[in-house]
Amino acid sequence: MRASTPCATAMTFALVAAAAALAAAAGQAADQEWRSLFDGVSLGEWEPTQFGGAAEPEVIDGAIRIPPGADLNGVTWNGEVPRQRYELELEARRVDGHDFFCGLTFPVGDQCCTLVLGGWGGSITGLSCIDGRDAGDNETTDTMTFDRGRWYEVRVRVTPERIECFVDGEAIVEQDIENRRISVRSEVIPSQPLGIATYATTGEARHIRWRPLPQP
Repeated sequence: MRASTPCATAMTFALVAAAAALAAAAGQAADQEWRSLFDGVSLGEWEPTQFGGAAEPEVIDGAIRIPPGADLNGVTWNGEVPRQRYELELEARRVDGHDFFCGLTFPVGDQCCTLVLGGWGGSITGLSCIDGRDAGDNETTDTMTFDRGRWYEVRVRVTPERIECFVDGEAIVEQDIENRRISVRSEVIPSQPLGIATYATTGEARHIRWRPLPQP
């Protein structure tokens, strides 16, 4: 039998390494696929949030409808949740009312934070809370017009370095969080670790899903 030459041996190693890299990339891509949190038929592992004093949310026409409360009403996820380096996405709309129709509470490592859309009378957006300051009074505070009945695509990206939030693909929050204190307002604690809330407003949410982000 003819002995392998150094060139042939090196080529074999290169091919094996390339195949391993392709397999690893395929595995990582599979790990990063979107994972649904709502089937459009039943609440599943979403449970009415214990704010008290409001009608319970229900599924109507493929969406979770959250009736108005005297103040807060919503649903909380009772299943497994991502904690770090992930994206969370949903569609939300205001059906009736004049305050926030999507208070999306989500994990940030061992803590939680809330993205508020349409608060403080209907237009304020931002994160609650950064260093104890809520969405109406910190560097993420902004305003946006939300049309009643229109669906908005909402996406949150969480890494150890920052929180990024998008509405219809447009960045509305790009907040560095290193050495910052992340929390939620005390009233929203029942939404932790993952929940959707409204304030004196009927809101709906659908197409709720998440996926892990690749390691740097």
